[in-house]
Amino acid sequence: MDNQGRMPRKYTGDGQGAKKDISPPLEWYDVPDGTKSLALVVQDIDAPDPSEPLVPWTHWVIVNIPPSLKGFPEGFSGKEEEMGGEFSGIKEGHNDYKVPGWRGPKPPTTGHRIEFKLYALDDMLHFGNKVTKDKLVEAVEGHVVGEAELVVMY
Repeated sequence: MDNQGRMPRKYTGDGQGAKKDISPPLEWYDVPDGTKSLALVVQDIDAPDPSEPLVPWTHWVIVNIPPSLKGFPEGFSGKEEEMGGEFSGIKEGHNDYKVPGWRGPKPPTTGHRIEFKLYALDDMLHFGNKVTKDKLVEAVEGHVVGEAELVVMY
């Protein structure tokens, strides 16, 4: 995202005109040898919680991304099945809004850091019907062969 390090509004819950909550385009390179799948977690790492100082708020969870895939096009969320091909085995998990797929940030104040974290894994992940960040973090333990991180500002 080349927007002076800021997330463009069309990818957020606030939106830009009629465009709102569109999943952002992403691309990655140099996937480590031995990678069998990739997993992505996107979260607001500056989300406040009344009982804790900060509790990250999950916006997107994706598992079983083929290592041959080099990214996602804009608006990918919710379309993996209709896109078919390499996209068909990908599973989007539930975010902290309790729905599957991308839900853009809409914090009460600006200055929040939105972290995109991509995990290269030595295995495929097997979940039931509902994938969450917590289940993903538990499942990747001992299987991470590499990580990449991008942080943008809201």
